[in-house]
Amino acid sequence: MKLYSMGVRGGLKKINKVGFDENRVYLIDDYKTIYLWIGQKIPEKRKDLCINKVNSLNEKRDPPANIQIITQNKEYGSFMAIMDVLKKGIKPDDSVERRAELKIKYKNTVELIEAGIDVDLEGEITIEAHKLSQEKKSYEDLCRLLAEIQLNLLKERGKATKKEIEKKAEEIHDSSSTYEELCWLIAVLKLLAKKRSLKK
Repeated sequence: MKLYSMGVRGGLKKINKVGFDENRVYLIDDYKTIYLWIGQKIPEKRKDLCINKVNSLNEKRDPPANIQIITQNKEYGSFMAIMDVLKKGIKPDDSVERRAELKIKYKNTVELIEAGIDVDLEGEITIEAHKLSQEKKSYEDLCRLLAEIQLNLLKERGKATKKEIEKKAEEIHDSSSTYEELCWLIAVLKLLAKKRSLKK
């Protein structure tokens, strides 16, 4: 994985971690996928320039990568699973070629519960994600479910429309998320929504 900060004219500067600054644009090259993260204060003209730059770079790759355009506060799919890693940073000498796929470690959590140890937040997420994975929903259904939860959490009032959900589900489907990653992300957001409703 390689990280870059993208300048005003599309120039790339190699970096070790992503600050997710609202005035910055970052390019995360995960080999099979190129993520272009755009801060919420980036003007449309600069945004278009950056997208064109990435498309131009990708045309020279063989095979070309899957490009994902990520807008600040609207992150989705597998990008959410690597955000913490990007914030902490990657050492220059790291030889990580691709992030490891997320695995739901349900058996480990059950062993802790059976030993009388209280479940922490990660344990709660693990149980919820495992439960969802056992429902054998289709990949498309998981994408729609994740899209609906994400959009409803972002909305201050009302619920997302069917059209909005379908559009977001398509974006998630086109991401590089695995089945288990979708289950994990849905579990995280479900618990977040539950905690938010309890505070009201």
